[in-house]
Amino acid sequence: MGILRYIAVRTALIIPTVLILYTLVFIVLRILPGDPVLAVLGTKNIPPEQLEQIRHNLGLDKPYIVQYFEYLWNVLHGDFGTSMIISGRSITVDLLERLPATIELAVAGMLVSLLIGVSTGFFAAVKRDTKLDTGLRVFGSVTYTLFIPWLGLMFQLVFAVWLGWLPASGRIDPDIGLVTVTGFYVLDALITGNVVALRSALSHMILPALTLGLVLSGPYTRLVRSNLIKALESNYVFAYRARGVRERRILLHAFRNALIPVVTYAGLQFALLLGGAVLTESTFDWPGIGTYLVEKVSYRDYPAIQAVVIVFAFFVGVISLVVDLIYALLDPRIRY
Repeated sequence: MGILRYIAVRTALIIPTVLILYTLVFIVLRILPGDPVLAVLGTKNIPPEQLEQIRHNLGLDKPYIVQYFEYLWNVLHGDFGTSMIISGRSITVDLLERLPATIELAVAGMLVSLLIGVSTGFFAAVKRDTKLDTGLRVFGSVTYTLFIPWLGLMFQLVFAVWLGWLPASGRIDPDIGLVTVTGFYVLDALITGNVVALRSALSHMILPALTLGLVLSGPYTRLVRSNLIKALESNYVFAYRARGVRERRILLHAFRNALIPVVTYAGLQFALLLGGAVLTESTFDWPGIGTYLVEKVSYRDYPAIQAVVIVFAFFVGVISLVVDLIYALLDPRIRY
């Protein structure tokens, strides 16, 4: 019952987290200088009567407290409102179209970063104070400081332009017909058995995932290396060696313990990836939620910006809960 009670409490805590972030965004959007209607229309040559009518139609002439609770009430009923830019365009539809692309890229980037970071950190710890250790640590530090658009452009130049091995942008070739079931192109291609679409979706994903994953792999290298070295110097490792336990088995136990903080960091990193892949999406013309948010911010589209923040806050809360549960599975000392 302890774990069930913990899940219930943590799930309930997602609600105030969403409310706090929504409130902050609501206030910031309203105190920023400028008129959102003029930002959307892109011109100031509008008669005052017409401007007031547009503001009335959008509900911007209502008191702030009314706007706040009206939008919140609609969200509770699954309605994120309509876009201020395109009249009648459902924001929920936009999110359902864009969110799978961002999640797909975030998952792929996370897998690449874990593969590179964990493996380099493991070998750096095993070969401690050697040339390989030094080289891997330098590699992790350099990759973490790379500018994503520059690295993405370099990958596009080499692998797309010079070698012609991979596509430079987009999620899939435009001439390929793919029946979308979930919005995740790789998964949809597998479900429908479309091998051509699967090959195209994977090829389009390689460069942005490699760019994002390579930059994010640096902290994993340092984290795994330091924790594995600390684990290998712990008392239980000395006890294992005194009993004649094989070194490979000792290394496996130490490596498992070293991964515990990595799980926590990976969960938080993935939550940030959902909103932090903007530069990657812009570089590779990836139609995700990040580019959608940038577009809406430039036009001061209040409902759309608020919707994105609420969705991100919800995902952060859920992912944090999942990370805590995985943490407990890896470390039997933790009890809820």
